[in-house]
Amino acid sequence: MERPGLLKEGDHVTVTEGLLPSNYYYTIDPALAMSGNYPFRERLLAREGDVTAVIENERGFYVTVEFNE
Repeated sequence: MERPGLLKEGDHVTVTEGLLPSNYYYTIDPALAMSGNYPFRERLLAREGDVTAVIENERGFYVTVEFNE
């Protein structure tokens, strides 16, 4: 996440899955935050979850989402 205030703890979010040649990545809709790359064996099954934390550090904002899988 690039700007403060886009998401807060407790928000219900939907993610979209993207495919790379050897990994998946996820985007919180509508393009609020983007994940790192996940190998095929770590693919998410759920597409909806709840924000559990938003942490700011010198590199930016990090969003943690809990999924019911």
